[in-house]
Amino acid sequence: MVKINSTSRFFSINTKVILTQTDTTVGFLSQDAQKLQTIKSRPSSKPFIKVYKNFKALKEEGQRVPNRLKKELRRASKTTYIVNDKAFRVVQDRLHSQLLQNTTWNYSTSANEATKNFDREFCTQKADIIIEDNNSLHEGKSSKLYKVTSVKKVRLR
Repeated sequence: MVKINSTSRFFSINTKVILTQTDTTVGFLSQDAQKLQTIKSRPSSKPFIKVYKNFKALKEEGQRVPNRLKKELRRASKTTYIVNDKAFRVVQDRLHSQLLQNTTWNYSTSANEATKNFDREFCTQKADIIIEDNNSLHEGKSSKLYKVTSVKKVRLR
């Protein structure tokens, strides 16, 4: 099911907030961080995860990954890495990758109010575009989160 709350067309999707089932849980996707901050009532000092459609897009953005982690990153699924204070994830999920087809990346955040669980009513009011497949929207386990430095890797979540 695709539901659009605005009269504009899909070609301006970069500035819209999309509610969809991501590779991990229900999430908001957008290239507009300001809109996501407003929806989540989140401080501007707290950054969002940047989700890339493939490794080429990650490299073109200038995101460097330590050599010792490149193989792990290619094989990782549902895992977010923080390198040089920038959080990113490369999507392996087919449906989620198709959403990123026309854009190389999107900011991603869980679809809920701060410190609360998924509430469909709240999410549908805040999203411009809702994309739902046969499995519906369901809250899943969030991605694993690792902070990586040149010396060590620490699991944060």
